[in-house]
Amino acid sequence: MREAAIDLLRLVAPPALLLFAGSAAAHVVLAEPSAPAGSYHAAFFRVSHGCDGSAMVALRVELPASVVVAKPQPKPGWTLAVERAPLPTPVMYEGKPVHERVVAVTWTGRLADDEFDQFGLMVKLPAATGPLYFPTTQRCERGETRWTTIPAPGQAWHSVPHPAPMLDVRVGGADTMHMEH
Repeated sequence: MREAAIDLLRLVAPPALLLFAGSAAAHVVLAEPSAPAGSYHAAFFRVSHGCDGSAMVALRVELPASVVVAKPQPKPGWTLAVERAPLPTPVMYEGKPVHERVVAVTWTGRLADDEFDQFGLMVKLPAATGPLYFPTTQRCERGETRWTTIPAPGQAWHSVPHPAPMLDVRVGGADTMHMEH
């Protein structure tokens, strides 16, 4: 009888530990982790929980300098704040000069700790390939979590504490870029 209980424990314990480890290690991540260079991309930041049992009340996403055009998606029940900064040199977008860019977006509302949601930005990706990091701060009723750590070159994204959400900008064809627009 005792051996059967030990065997059962060996079968049940590892998956249970993985379940708890997964929730403790949850991050703010992008729903689609890669996109073609130069494309329009709907970037959805997935939030799987609050801060140590406390409901989230704000999410602030900073945009990399190479993302010049961005449009946030409003969310019912949430207030949207957009921070802008002047561009050193205007760029052309849809035939018009753009003199400033979105540097950060903050959604303010309430997301219970036992719920999840996603927050969207439509961005025009740069032509250069490689990782783009979006430092993100998750403010809660009690405390905050700063998902802002950017790994050193060659270091794995998941190996750093509180990694910034990352988008892998990859080589893409003209057809792919057109479909995403």
